[in-house]
Amino acid sequence: MIRIGHGYDVHRLVENRRLVLGGVEIPYEKGLLGHSDADVLIHAVMDAVLGALALGDIGKLFPDNDMSFKDIDSMLLLKKVIAIMEEKGFGLSNLDVTVNAEKPKLSPYIMKMRENIAAAFKVSVDYVSVKATTEEGLGLKGEGIGATCVLILEEKTK
Repeated sequence: MIRIGHGYDVHRLVENRRLVLGGVEIPYEKGLLGHSDADVLIHAVMDAVLGALALGDIGKLFPDNDMSFKDIDSMLLLKKVIAIMEEKGFGLSNLDVTVNAEKPKLSPYIMKMRENIAAAFKVSVDYVSVKATTEEGLGLKGEGIGATCVLILEEKTK
């Protein structure tokens, strides 16, 4: 059996915050505003996993009024979501993420993002695609960064 999941997240760029995408800290004058580290890429991945399993979204699992999640590394939250996925008997078959950002240029960091995600899922980097695009000055207009993820989970054989 396979399950398909879709996730989306967007956060506003603000001063005095670190910019973290795919578990990689990226040098930039602004960072994403959020309760956790606001890693939109990882948030989209988590929502896609939870969606594939029909378990709601990350707000349900990690509410923003719970101070234990304040400024937490989203990679730690991803590992918790992956543990739930594994408990349900599923593994990652394929994952594809697109990050929408006018700035900064993300291409130098893409491979490390892929490696981080693959390591968390315990799969080869060949199972993980991360792409970046701009919105040609439309949409977020440089005021934020968004990410969309689609993935396939496959039931593990017993």
